[in-house]
Parts: sequence; C-alpha cells; structure tokens
Amino acid sequence: MTKLINTTGVHTVDYLKGYTKGKFRFVTKCRAGFMTVSDANERSNEYYINHPETLLNGHKKGALYTIEFCPDGGDYYLTVFATKGKTVVLIDETILLDLTVGTINQFWINTNLYSQTQYQAVGAKTWADRAYSITEQLEVAA
Repeated sequence: MTKLINTTGVHTVDYLKGYTKGKFRFVTKCRAGFMTVSDANERSNEYYINHPETLLNGHKKGALYTIEFCPDGGDYYLTVFATKGKTVVLIDETILLDLTVGTINQFWINTNLYSQTQYQAVGAKTWADRAYSITEQLEVAA
C-alpha cells in the first residue's frame, strides 16, 4: 500500500484514480510566447495512465501550464495539473504518488513542489526515490 505525504500544502484532486482509459490534453507556452493546446495521441494516453509521472517530464522546463484529462466515454475535461506563475495550484494525487525527486529537481525546482522538508518526510535520499509517497512494507509473520 502506498501512502501520500504532502507537507508542501499543494492542493490535490483525485480524478485519475481508478481510470484505465482516457485522453490527456496539455496547455503549454510555445517558443513564440503564446499558449497552445495539444492532445496526446491514443498510444501516449495509455502510457500516461500507466506512468503518471511522465505527464510532468515530457515538456521543456517552464513550458507546461495545465494538464486536463477526459475519462473514456466522457465529453468533458478535468484539470489534473495547473500552475499559476511559479506556483503549482493543483495536482492529482495519482501523479503525486508516482512523482520522483529527479523529476522535481530537473523540471519543477523553482516551484512549490520542491521542498527538502518534503523529501525528508518521505525518507527520499536519491533522485530515483518517490518525493510524495512512502511504500509501506507488509510485515510477514514468521
């Protein structure tokens, strides 16, 4: 069982939990300086569902502003990640549970996701460690 620990106070939502299919949409700032919206292709959508951390590390640093998710069969999008300036306004718990120290240090170090106190709270020591979750070990009776 994986437990979420959030000492940074980043607001969380829980939309992705339990979904095995859906579509993702990204709002990014392009090189010309204006915002653009792009939809992930079908193959990428499946990968993002299985590896939520990759939603945050697939764009140039500072370019990603919003990620939206449309559940399979739905005709609406839910915001699962949003930034305002250098502040992460909200993030889905599924993404936080999968997020590693390396992704934060490489792409989001100048935001409120980065926190040495947070890393200490979960016992993260390397870039490969999870930044917001502890995997609880089940004790085996001898």
